[in-house]
Amino acid sequence: MKRIVRLCVNEEEVELAIEPSTLLLDVLREQMGLTGARRGCESSYCGACTVLLDERTAHSCTLLAALVAGRKITTVEGLARGAALDPLQQAFIERNGFQCGYCTPGMILAARALLLQNPDPSEAEVRRALDGNLCRCTGYQKIVESIMEGAKHYRREKK
Repeated sequence: MKRIVRLCVNEEEVELAIEPSTLLLDVLREQMGLTGARRGCESSYCGACTVLLDERTAHSCTLLAALVAGRKITTVEGLARGAALDPLQQAFIERNGFQCGYCTPGMILAARALLLQNPDPSEAEVRRALDGNLCRCTGYQKIVESIMEGAKHYRREKK
């Protein structure tokens, strides 16, 4: 039996009729058309489904949508402001921080969660923040460089 759930996704309040067992990933992709969060391992291991939940990383592939009602959900689509990309998104482009791009939204959101807490991370802290996100194409170096570049903007914002 479906029930109405109110979600706050990318700063927009939406009401959706969902089954109690519906995963957040499925709501985002199938009902809202937000395809940045991706289905990967379906066990919270690979990070392809990463979203921010109250500015902290969460795996949407194992999270029931009904349980996050009223909380702030941010997807990679919610980072850009109009045509202006988030500094992390722009840094990934400028520093070639992706190859196939499948893991990129999760990497960017994991980095954003880190930078919101610590806008001046060390490389080791960046690597630790990415611990729950797997990339099968790169050696992570370009990803880390992209995040370190994007962090410059977050540092300027904090001042």
